[in-house]
Amino acid sequence: MTKPFTIAIDGPAASGKGTLSRRLAAHYGLRHLDTGLTYRAVAKALLDRGASLDDEAEAVEAAHRLDLSAMDRMVLAAHEIGEAASKVAVMTRVRKALVERQRAFACEGLGAVLDGRDIGTVVLPDAAIKLYVTASPAVRAERRYHEILRDGGTADKAAILADIERRDARDMGRADSPLRPADDAHLLDTSEMGIEAAFNAARALINGERGD
Repeated sequence: MTKPFTIAIDGPAASGKGTLSRRLAAHYGLRHLDTGLTYRAVAKALLDRGASLDDEAEAVEAAHRLDLSAMDRMVLAAHEIGEAASKVAVMTRVRKALVERQRAFACEGLGAVLDGRDIGTVVLPDAAIKLYVTASPAVRAERRYHEILRDGGTADKAAILADIERRDARDMGRADSPLRPADDAHLLDTSEMGIEAAFNAARALINGERGD
């Protein structure tokens, strides 16, 4: 039986890893999971039930009930859900439950592309390919700013940069599963790359590892 082919993609907020992950999954015929959405989905479940965001037992139950194939990216992108998710994500039992779900997803069928903050280090330490996608905070803030404008919103570039720097500090400094590159991850700095160039660079790394 062929072992599922798994690609682990980590990186900070607005580094482009989500867009890149979806492109790679489509290219290689694999399923894709944005693991950050799983934490947002648990937070939304708590909000919908009127449960306290400090109720770890309820959050763990929500994690076990979660349908990974029915997560709506647009709905879960809401700011208030993101704020709630940051509280849920620090709960050790919730992280354990979701990591188990994420690993199971990756090992089904032909395999999958997973992106997040701790994929190569915690979720899929034996992934066939590991990429750490990053860019400078200023570039990531610029990208997020233009993304908001394209969606018809308004934004303050300085505030976006400050938020990105706060998130980096929180993600890299947390005790449980901090954001960092796996020792065997390929570093892909997209500061001076568009999505097409980043996709081609990632594809070259993956094909090189596979011997294609």
